[in-house]
Amino acid sequence: MSNYGSSISRLSSPSMGGSTGNGRNYEELKRQIHAKLVERLDFTRVRDLASDALRRDIRRVVEHLCDTENPLLNRLEREKLIEEILDETLGFGPLEVLLKDPTISDILVNGPYQVYVERRGKLEKTDVKFRDNDHLLQIIDRIVSKVGRRVDETSPMVDARLPDGSRVNAVIPPIAVDGPCLSIRRFGTNPLKLEDLLNYKAFTPEMAMLMEACIKARLNVLISGGTGCGKTTLLNTLSSFIPNDERVITIEDACELQLQQEHVVRLETRPPNIEGKGAITTRDCVRNALRMRPERIIIGEVRGAEALDMLQAMNTGHGGSMATLHANSPREALSRLETMIMMGGFELPVKAMRQQISSAIDLIIQANRLQGGPRKITSITEVLNMEQDIITMQEIFRYRQLGVDQNGRAYGQFEATGVRPTFINRLEAKGIKLPANLFAERILLKD
Repeated sequence: MSNYGSSISRLSSPSMGGSTGNGRNYEELKRQIHAKLVERLDFTRVRDLASDALRRDIRRVVEHLCDTENPLLNRLEREKLIEEILDETLGFGPLEVLLKDPTISDILVNGPYQVYVERRGKLEKTDVKFRDNDHLLQIIDRIVSKVGRRVDETSPMVDARLPDGSRVNAVIPPIAVDGPCLSIRRFGTNPLKLEDLLNYKAFTPEMAMLMEACIKARLNVLISGGTGCGKTTLLNTLSSFIPNDERVITIEDACELQLQQEHVVRLETRPPNIEGKGAITTRDCVRNALRMRPERIIIGEVRGAEALDMLQAMNTGHGGSMATLHANSPREALSRLETMIMMGGFELPVKAMRQQISSAIDLIIQANRLQGGPRKITSITEVLNMEQDIITMQEIFRYRQLGVDQNGRAYGQFEATGVRPTFINRLEAKGIKLPANLFAERILLKD
């Protein structure tokens, strides 16, 4: 703490100025105290503010400044002012109060004066505001600089992450016409576990039993779904079934997976520099991962030419690999894989492409976000083989929506289709036995 001593002692000096009276606007008072703090604090020495002791020291300084600038604040106002100045100095400013709320799953900032959050699947506007565009830009820059990214007029779009793993996307002018925009997809320090998803009725115990068996038996799994339907949460949950003695390599644009295994190597893509060079794509990471002796490869999201490299990895001794992609149904997921392979400039015959897909992928788990906000696994589908030029599939479990209740929330039932998957023999060869009646045609659970 001695490194910061001179900065802090200067702040505590009584020469800071006296009270300016009672009539000062709250925001104006906060700005002035924060400005005096910033003027005198050596931020080159406190860039990594992980120390609670440092926060306590700076808090004492801010308390002194509050008493000096306006001693007539009541206790609640004073405490609120101190917390907001500390958040502004050490954290992410007005966003801190939202980031501390565990019920919020998304934070959407549309310019400095419009901040929305999603709670339990519903969007609502908050009272949180930034001072102006510059204030919002300053917070965005603070977020992205912590992970070695940058955002400016030459590179106005950026993906980053918060310390807790939450995914951040920022867009600033000239791309964002009405001011800087920030989207935060929350991914808390305590990610949802299997029991949580079962309690939320995202799927049934029978479906969980099958998914666990498939992961342990090293089947290749593709998680498909739309935006915000819980693909990454599901991927993180399913990864908990991977045995602890396997070497796993994860590849993401912004690292948000929180695997509990001991032997995990995390790779992250990198955008191009200001000259447009130095980009590291997902495809580069996949190809490099193959040289790192992985037993499983987990790709946060497949969205381009890396699709073919992923399929080849799944086909050549990296069983048990997993990935997510955007699609509205299992059939559409396979079509998107074909499209992504063609996007990479590969002129493969359609039949050869589909043979690669059908031999690589064993199971597609479809997640959807239904009307009113509930997130469900709506289909678990086995990928079979080729019949002429068509990939055949069979649905094992499904969710059938029956209607919408008076609150506008979808309801329905989970069903077993009566289909027994062909990979049962593979599961049994790995010593995994499932109940004989698991796949019997029936209704598993009603909302």
